[in-house]
Amino acid sequence: MSPRSAAANEELRRRSRERLLRATVELVEERGFEATTLADIADRAGTARGLVSYYFPGKRQLLQSAVHRLMHLELASCLEREPRTEDGRALLARAIDAVLGLARERPRLMRTHMAGILTAEGFIQCPEQQRLASLLRDTVARYGSPDPENDYRLLRAQLMGAVMAVLVPGAPMPAGLLRAELFQRYGLAWELGFPPGAQPPSPGV
Repeated sequence: MSPRSAAANEELRRRSRERLLRATVELVEERGFEATTLADIADRAGTARGLVSYYFPGKRQLLQSAVHRLMHLELASCLEREPRTEDGRALLARAIDAVLGLARERPRLMRTHMAGILTAEGFIQCPEQQRLASLLRDTVARYGSPDPENDYRLLRAQLMGAVMAVLVPGAPMPAGLLRAELFQRYGLAWELGFPPGAQPPSPGV
C-alpha cells in the first residue's frame, strides 16, 4: 500500500481539527465549559486525546477557535442567503444580524466565549478567527468604507459590545434595540437584513 500524499495527510488533519471544533460547540452547549473535558471532546470527535493538545494549547483556545468557526459559517450563510445581494448596505445589515442572532439563539455558548476573551489568555489569533475577520473586513469594504481595516476593527468592537449587552445576566438589553442603534450608526434601513419585526422598537421597550 503506497503512503498517503502530503495533500491527503493535510486533508485528514483538517477534518480531524474540524471534528474537534464541532464537538467543542456541541458539548459546551450541552454541559457548559467547566463540565466539558478535553477527553470528552476527543471522544465526541472520534479522535485521539493527544490530537487535541497537538492542535490547541488549551481548552479556552479550543473553544475560541470553535466559536470563531461557528461565527464564520453563520456569517457566510447569512451573506449568501436568498435573495442574493451585492448591495453593501444590505450585506452589512446581514452581518450585524448574523452576530446578534448567535447571541440570541446560543446564549450559553456565546456567554462562555465572551468570558474567555476577558481571561488572561485574551483574544486568540487562530485560522478560524482570521477567516471571520476576512469576511467582516470584506463586508465593510463592500459597504463603502475608505479604510476597511480600521473600520472592521471598530465594527468588531461594536458587535462584541452588543453581544455582551444581550448576554449580561440579570440585566440584558433587548437585541432589537441594539440592532436599531447599530443600524442607525451605519445609516442602514430597518428593513435590511433579517429584521425581527416590521418596525424598530422604541427606546423605552
